[in-house]
Amino acid sequence: MSTATSRDGALLALASMFTIQIGVAGSVRFLDDLGPLGAAWLRLTCAALLIVAIVRPWRYTYSAAALRAGALLGVASAGMAIFFMSAADRLPLGTAGAIEFLGPLTVAALTGRRRAAWVWPAVAGAGVLLLTRPWTGAPDLLGVVFALLSAVCYAGYIVFTERVGDESHGIKGLAVSMPVAALVITLVAGPPPLGELTWSLAVTGFALAVLVPFLPFLLELLALRRLPTAAFSTLMCLEPAFALLAGLVLLGQGAGLNDLAGVAAVVVAGIGAVRAPSCDHIDDSLSSPGKRFPPA
Repeated sequence: MSTATSRDGALLALASMFTIQIGVAGSVRFLDDLGPLGAAWLRLTCAALLIVAIVRPWRYTYSAAALRAGALLGVASAGMAIFFMSAADRLPLGTAGAIEFLGPLTVAALTGRRRAAWVWPAVAGAGVLLLTRPWTGAPDLLGVVFALLSAVCYAGYIVFTERVGDESHGIKGLAVSMPVAALVITLVAGPPPLGELTWSLAVTGFALAVLVPFLPFLLELLALRRLPTAAFSTLMCLEPAFALLAGLVLLGQGAGLNDLAGVAAVVVAGIGAVRAPSCDHIDDSLSSPGKRFPPA
């Protein structure tokens, strides 16, 4: 694999992460208009409608196992969206994203066969402490709780996403999980009042659904053709840093030295977990297009 090809693959992977964070930051902008639950509902519903329209799942035959795995993934996806948007309403985007990343790191530690695997969640936990600084009394504790619940759902997302990948290929599995996620969040939160849901918000919601998951799916597919899986997975661990950057540039959220050090610790922990032996779950979840798009 040539240096130029690898460089192109790295740029495509970075573009994918940036696209995802633009979509997430765009969703955060809905908070003032719709609140966290309304913003999560709009994103998930628009994404589900687009995926169903493009994939047309009625053309395929799904096994009972595939439907069950897709439904469980949909529940986990809805939980992620609800809790992450609730966290982002109270915490900076970089902090919420870093705490949520504890989910896949914990899965990596649980599936590792060595006690040393727990070093990386501990490093990430230290990073989260730097981000939240509980000793100052500054963090919004409810926001931290929401972010931790999102991390739990992210862990479930990793596990169920692997099951969906075993039963379905590519974006086909999302055609089951995303409609289920939209149904779950509709049952939990309901759609926002019609007076709040303007045509402008609806169009923006569909645009954000293109940003996540469709454009990242294409970019990551192209990146994986140019990069080894291990290199791609390592690059994906930069996602918390991109969340911090998106909050800084797109949302005007500040970032001090503690924030930079905290996110750096989470990124290092992610890279350590991916590169460690016997951590296939997190490596697989970060290296397959269509399997790693948290709907937050």
